[in-house]
Amino acid sequence: MTIGLLKEPEGEHRVALLPESVKSLISLEVNVWVESQAGNHAFVSDTDFEKSGAKIFQREDVLKADLILGINPPTSTELETLKAEQVLVCVFQPLSNKGLVERFLKLGITSFSMDNVPRTTRAQAMDILSSMATVAGYKAVLMAASHSPRFFPMFMTAAGSIIPSKVLVLGAGVAGLQAIATARRLGAVVEAFDVRAAAEEEVKSLGAKFIKVEGAKDEATAGGYAVEQSEEYKAKQQALIQEHAKKSNIIICTAQIPGRKAPLLITKETVAEMVPGSVIIDLASSSGGNCELTQDNQTINSNGVSILGNSNLPSTMPLDASKMYGKNMVNFLKLIIGEFGALNLNWDDDIVFNTCVTHQGSIQSERVKSILFPRNPV
Repeated sequence: MTIGLLKEPEGEHRVALLPESVKSLISLEVNVWVESQAGNHAFVSDTDFEKSGAKIFQREDVLKADLILGINPPTSTELETLKAEQVLVCVFQPLSNKGLVERFLKLGITSFSMDNVPRTTRAQAMDILSSMATVAGYKAVLMAASHSPRFFPMFMTAAGSIIPSKVLVLGAGVAGLQAIATARRLGAVVEAFDVRAAAEEEVKSLGAKFIKVEGAKDEATAGGYAVEQSEEYKAKQQALIQEHAKKSNIIICTAQIPGRKAPLLITKETVAEMVPGSVIIDLASSSGGNCELTQDNQTINSNGVSILGNSNLPSTMPLDASKMYGKNMVNFLKLIIGEFGALNLNWDDDIVFNTCVTHQGSIQSERVKSILFPRNPV
């Protein structure tokens, strides 16, 4: 079997595999074709890939591989050139991209979306959402520190005392926990909010204060994801968050619900009452943002408060982000590569079955099927 590695589009600096991951795949008796200059932005040359055993081709040739890898999917025009027996493994965000799923169904393409890997213990080594959230949470705090006019830690100096910055983290998933840990290392006073009851212990273990709102809907059956809450809960949640936000120097927003608009946690009225010089980093900007004033991929200033919307911070750390993504990818591919490097789609494996979005004109993933086509499952 041939595996093709695509170069990512303009603006994306990661690559789905580094040479070390290519070596791992070749040991499984597959051939790896890499698009020329695929790793340039991640500081990896074509020569580096060739030394790992890969062959360098132009994009049109790589798109002929049996199994095609990437982070972003091929263009609409390129999808039309693919054959039904080919397999795509990328990040499709199927729950918010119904049109792309319908196109896969029409073309009969077998597609696996790495952001659809089940969030189970066994699948942790393949969970790109957690890996990339780790990068995003870390980088968000560094961005906040570089934009803030204040120190993060407390200083006792001959020129007087500097009080530590107050950091509020909204959402204590992987990104939020990494943000808490990084902000604490820098010496800030940190508090965090999350609707999931299980997050309280994790937040406190990192030395942060947990903001608790009573009455959250149980998320035990949501497979590790946050769930939509009642209107009554949202009102109580917003009132308490606004109270803490007004006193914060830095707010890191990470709260997202797959397939839905990001929950609104910071209103424009709250921003107006924040201390000038405060900074908001909104990692949920691509799905609407947790802050009412957030604009995706833009930095705006409102009454002296800087609001940075960026949902693709992993791309700003392309080398280590690519290393983590590639390791997740290899661990997943080992499930679908059989003897002598042949494709082996074992539908009895829950990870393989639930990561697959479409196969032979039908939807495999029960999660995708139930959310996108609840009345008329394909």
